[in-house]
This record gives sequence, structure tokens and C-alpha cells, in this order.
Amino acid sequence: MSQKKETSSSRLFVGNIERASQLIDPVFLNTPQFQSDRLSQQLAMEMILKIETVNPIRSFKGRGAEFLVACLPAGQQTLVCASAGNFGQGLAYAARKRGSRAIVFAAQTASPVKIERMRELGADVRLFGSDFDQAKEEARRFAESTGARFIEDGREAEIAEGAGTIAIEICRAAKPFDALLVPLGDGALVAGIGLWMKAHSPSTRIIGVCPAGSPAMAMSWREGKLCSTESISTIADGLAVRVPVPESLLNLAELMDEVLTVEDESLIEAMRLVFRFHGLVTEPAGVAGLAAAITYKEQFRAARLATPLCGGNLTSDQIRRWLLETA
Repeated sequence: MSQKKETSSSRLFVGNIERASQLIDPVFLNTPQFQSDRLSQQLAMEMILKIETVNPIRSFKGRGAEFLVACLPAGQQTLVCASAGNFGQGLAYAARKRGSRAIVFAAQTASPVKIERMRELGADVRLFGSDFDQAKEEARRFAESTGARFIEDGREAEIAEGAGTIAIEICRAAKPFDALLVPLGDGALVAGIGLWMKAHSPSTRIIGVCPAGSPAMAMSWREGKLCSTESISTIADGLAVRVPVPESLLNLAELMDEVLTVEDESLIEAMRLVFRFHGLVTEPAGVAGLAAAITYKEQFRAARLATPLCGGNLTSDQIRRWLLETA
């Protein structure tokens, strides 16, 4: 398959998504998806959930990391990235599998459970700065000074194309969707899913969802230029982007139809509903799409929607506070 979807940066290829589905470790592929009858009834819409938390790293990030590392030249031994924790796990998993070394920079405020799991997977985790973007700049400096391969989630085409394999599986549903509600952090997930859907289900709207306390990506997309913020304030660490990736914004300009923001309270409500109705532990970033369905339910009334539940790494304290305690 050689069809190409032209974007402003001409970087992403539809055919590479299909190729990725052949190269990614099967443990990350063909994840469950089903209509949640209880959510559909409560929200007055058809809500299909795509479960991306039942794999060795409890997130979708393994798809993009696997495809990227599989495409790197032989002998690429040291890989450096920054991560809030989930992509770092994905890179560590893929690097270990192929005999490479993974060095992950994370903020000093990063989730301890994500730090522990990155190290368990063999990553050399280094803590720097007060947020993800500060850690990323340090990772970039380190890679430049040592000659290691710097990997930036949101910039690397293969990461988005690997994430796009989710859309291949979503399209196997019996009926098409009115819209997909997709968590929007660095943009790779939305770009990959959007690329495939524009080619195979162009009537389906691609809607990115950001935390209201981390609006840089939403602001940038709406204004058509890079907009950064001085600070962020959200419990959704996986979506906490202060400085957007320019290449990602170029892709999203053509692959995303709308962007919505949600409050942390809606993220917690979504996490609790998924836990109560389906027994699934999800993190705030992982339920942003469902939080948007809750927040904008009048806009989506009677629509047929799908959203990936794309992360489930919580500390025991977060599980207690966000899932077990009553509001």
C-alpha cells in the first residue's frame, strides 16, 4: 500500500500505518473495543471504548515506540527521550527487545509508579526540572553532547504512524462513527488516528481533547501558530504540554477537525465511571475523550462515538483518591 496523505510537512504516510501493524509487538495490537451500554445510556449517545491499558506498559505508547525502534538503523545503541512516564516505558520495552539502551529524562515531579516501571524495563531514568518540557530540553542537550539518538514524541513520524494502528482496529466496527474523541498531548495519537480515518472514514470527525489547565496545543491549533504557556495545572500528566512540537501542529492542522478542553473534575468523573461500570483502572490523560463526551454531552447527543482509554498507570494513593473515595 503506497497511498500517501499529504500534510503541511509531508511526513506521514497512510501505508506506514499498515506496515506498522505488521512490525509492532502483538502484545500491543488488537486490543478490546466494545460499546458501553451503561455509558451510552447515561450520556444519551453510542459510546464505544477502545481499551489500551491491558498490555505490559498499560498504555498505547508501545505501538509508536515499537514502530519507531523497528525502523531505526541497525546498531543504533543509545536512545534518549523525555517522558511523563508512558512513552518512556514504551521506548524502554522496544529498546530492550532489540538490544539498545534507553535513557529517559523525566521531571522531578513525575509519577513514581511510572519511574519505577521505566526502570524495571531497563531504562536509565534521569530526573530533571519541574515539568516535562524542562526535562525534554535537558534530554535534547544530553543527546547532542553525547551523540545519542534523541527521540521526540510528537515529532517522529513513526510514533504517530504506530499509534495510527489503533484506527485500523477501530474501523473494524460494524458501523462508522460520527466522531472519535482522542486525548491530545504532543499530538502523535491524534495525528496517527486522524491520518488513517481521513483515508478510510472521511466522514468521521477527529476531535482532540486537552485539559483546560494545559491549553497550549488547543490554543496553537485554533490560532494556527505555536503558542506556549508559562505553566500548566492539571492532573493529566500525560497531556501536560507547555511547549508544543511544531511538526505536530503542522500535521494536526489537516488531520484534526476540532479541539475541546475539559476540567480535571470531568477527568475524575470519567475515571470513576469507567471503574464503576467496567472495572478498569485508567489515568486522567487516558480518559480525556470520555471526559469530553461528559462535558459536551448535549453537543454529542444521539451521536455514535469512539474513544481510546489510552493509559492506566496510577499510584495506590491516586487509586484511593480518584477511584475509591466518594466526591
